[in-house]
Amino acid sequence: MDIDARIKRRQRRTDGRRLVEDYESLSPVAHVDEPSDRGPTLERLLDHLDPVFDGQLPGNAYVSGPAGAGKSAVVTALFSHLDRLSTETRSIIHTSTRPATPTSPAFAYVDLRETTSEFAFYHAVLDALVEESVPDHGISTAELRERLHALLGDSGTGVVVVVDHVGEPEGTDDEELVELFAGLPSNVSWIAVGRRDPEDVPLTEYTATEIGVDRYRRETLVDLLMTRASLGLARQGLDHELARQIAEWAEGNAHDAMAALFVAAVRATEDGRARLTEGDVTAAVEEVPRESVSLGRVLALPANKQLVLRELVDLDPGERASVTATTEAIGAVPAVDLSPGTVKRYLYEMAEVGVVERVQSEVTNEQGRPPSRVELRFSPTAFRRLYDLRG
Repeated sequence: MDIDARIKRRQRRTDGRRLVEDYESLSPVAHVDEPSDRGPTLERLLDHLDPVFDGQLPGNAYVSGPAGAGKSAVVTALFSHLDRLSTETRSIIHTSTRPATPTSPAFAYVDLRETTSEFAFYHAVLDALVEESVPDHGISTAELRERLHALLGDSGTGVVVVVDHVGEPEGTDDEELVELFAGLPSNVSWIAVGRRDPEDVPLTEYTATEIGVDRYRRETLVDLLMTRASLGLARQGLDHELARQIAEWAEGNAHDAMAALFVAAVRATEDGRARLTEGDVTAAVEEVPRESVSLGRVLALPANKQLVLRELVDLDPGERASVTATTEAIGAVPAVDLSPGTVKRYLYEMAEVGVVERVQSEVTNEQGRPPSRVELRFSPTAFRRLYDLRG
């Protein structure tokens, strides 16, 4: 008897007017356990990882593909399953052609959006391999690396580490990442995941395999939207034709498609509708910028920068007419305990990495120079709701 499930079903029961039943299922930053239409990519990854099933380490690999192609979704889902197998058995089930029972390598996942230093990198790998808590303070990077070498020195099986979001603007650069990998024990292999073409990535000098991931096909993206809607919305909350409109607009980018669905659902909910309308979808796709920055990147920013963005999305266009006006408007909010200089610096830093954009105004200021207004590179509605749900 699953009492929690029974309670949750009653909590989600509606009177026919409630549209969103589970925001997590609709979230563009959440991954499902079984990604849609990524079977070929999954098979290529399993082909590369095949030595694992004989208790051996595979070579290094680089997985690449455009934004929203499902790279992170398939890698995290696969590693979650493999890690459970490794944790539960620490051995590979043998067949008649494999008389021995080799020990399975362990698995670790590192997200470079959240792991932004040498200390954090080795901490993340070590923390994934041990049951006890790894200290965040009072220990040096060298000590962490020594602990990792000592731990794996006692194991002949080693570890496969997947490093996600390689090459993003605010993340670890190529040379630093090569040095981080070089600092790992010899019985560690890695899989790097990023958007850039393999020939543009220095890491591929050290890889045995390169795996490309294509954009979603339109029909598959429709299925993905309908599946996620069935988990997160009330029955018949999303019409198939509206899902097709979102998929056609998104052009194979699952992140943008899910962001549009999320925004449309928030809009419909706020207006008290029990299902999405064409107006909700039209407004949503107009709000999500083309070539938008991933909401996962935005929500991985330091807390104070997210706080600045949370206030920024609520400003009127006039309050964002210039960086100075934006700084003053955000600084006037009591909840923002930051100096104007810090707020302005954050805005400039986030513009440099593409989270926001400084767009030159057509109106000149008193000095004769046109000011730069601050524009968002992500959906304000989606960020606002995701931020508030996490808070």
